Amino acid sequence: MTNRDIAVVVVAAGRGERLGASKPKAFVDLVGKPLLSHAIESIAALPHLAQLIIAVPASHLIEANDVANELVVDGDVQLDIVVGGQTRQASISNALAVLSPGAGVVLVHDAARAMTPTSVFSRVANSVRETGLSTVPVIKIADTIKRIDGDLVRETIDRNILRAAQTPQGFVAADLVRAYAEAKAEYTDDAALMQAAGLEVRAVEGHDQAFKVTTPEDLAAAEMRFGGHYRSGIGTDVHRFSQNSDKPLYLGTIVWPGERGLDGHSDGDAVSHAIVDAMLSAAGLGDIGSNFGVDRPEFAGANGKVFIEGALELLREAGFAVQNVAVQIIGNRPKVAPNRLVVEQALTAIIGAPVALSATTTDGLGFLGNTEGVAAVATALIAESRAFRASDDRLAK
Repeated sequence: MTNRDIAVVVVAAGRGERLGASKPKAFVDLVGKPLLSHAIESIAALPHLAQLIIAVPASHLIEANDVANELVVDGDVQLDIVVGGQTRQASISNALAVLSPGAGVVLVHDAARAMTPTSVFSRVANSVRETGLSTVPVIKIADTIKRIDGDLVRETIDRNILRAAQTPQGFVAADLVRAYAEAKAEYTDDAALMQAAGLEVRAVEGHDQAFKVTTPEDLAAAEMRFGGHYRSGIGTDVHRFSQNSDKPLYLGTIVWPGERGLDGHSDGDAVSHAIVDAMLSAAGLGDIGSNFGVDRPEFAGANGKVFIEGALELLREAGFAVQNVAVQIIGNRPKVAPNRLVVEQALTAIIGAPVALSATTTDGLGFLGNTEGVAAVATALIAESRAFRASDDRLAK
């Protein structure tokens, strides 16, 4: 029963409200790729995989299909993308409706546990095959557990008998289909549903990398843990105020009303140009001049957004993702406070990572102190977008 007998259901229809994202949780980026991509990469390396079923919001059917087809290169794996339901249980029911008759073992996995190693999938599937029992990966609990009543502690629970459940959870296909058909209530996980149906559930060792991304803090922790090698870069840029009184001032890709513009081959946006230099410097990809030089007429008068997007594409091709950017304007003018938030929001939206803007002066010294121009200094932190989840060995490297 070990020849192409495993179907994996990935639940990826959650809205991610606690994550505070503008898109469904499974499509939020982690080190340069959606959570769903990371999850599929681990699943695609699973031996004996026969079918992959992904439940997603109707709005993301095409995106999910593109991601899955890019990563599942084994032509013998049946791939199905279904519309998820209003609840986790409803999403799984929709997935089971297209379950292949040849699947003897079904693994149900949450896309939010995107970094789960392939070894956990194999361990759960092997347990189901060998015992015929539903199987859940679990990990020990490090904290002391208290049972409370209101704000009063009633007792300390022996944590040695407690475990935290993870996914993928594995089942004999026929048992899972029958339990879902007969379910009369909503359960927090599939193991609980199976127990309610009178079936025993076995525990196997999980993995601390199979943690669930639920909040912004979880996502930040995952970025730090799985982001690969970090690099930082610095960039500077200076532009003189234009003698053309009609030229608008661009800084951070936006117009600063009532301010004199800056001279330059493009729009003179010192903030954007410094950020580009910082990002390229961090990745070892040269600078704005070597990549978008003044000898290229297509960049004449170009907005700073053009250069930032171009630099981001170079970073992606080199396998890097921006983690955050800080930029400081140096000069007497313009006054930064009125436009600080607008610039930060505009740059954050373009870069896809937090951007902080600050300002300082030179205390009247030099050309900046004489209000002859504007300078900007930027730093960028980037991470190498490497995915080490196909096995525990790869994760350890």
